[in-house]
Amino acid sequence: MTKLSPRSAGDADIEMGRRIRLRRREIGISQIELAGHLGLTFQQVQKYEKGINRVGAARLQQIAEMLGVDIPFFYHGNGKEPDLDSLLVANSVFSLRLLRAYTAIKDKAVRRKFVILVEMIAASQR
Repeated sequence: MTKLSPRSAGDADIEMGRRIRLRRREIGISQIELAGHLGLTFQQVQKYEKGINRVGAARLQQIAEMLGVDIPFFYHGNGKEPDLDSLLVANSVFSLRLLRAYTAIKDKAVRRKFVILVEMIAASQR
């Protein structure tokens, strides 16, 4: 394990930044809008999202409120299985596209068939 100076960011900060970015994009607000609500520059939001700067506890609370999530959203699950949020962060662009396409399907039978198709494709990749 690499020792970090108190001010340097590490893997956890990068992961948190990815989740902030994912949620911000998911709800359709810009870095400028988020920064304005937090009283920051958009550059500071960029640094949080890239994991360059650490997010303090009070600031994380503000970000969570602004993005409409609870603080645990920004942290890993129990480590036994990847949670949905981790999967979304891992491949956010394609995951969001897939979820948006899925939710656009109004017919429940078609949605069920879609899920079965994706599960079959995934099973064939093992």
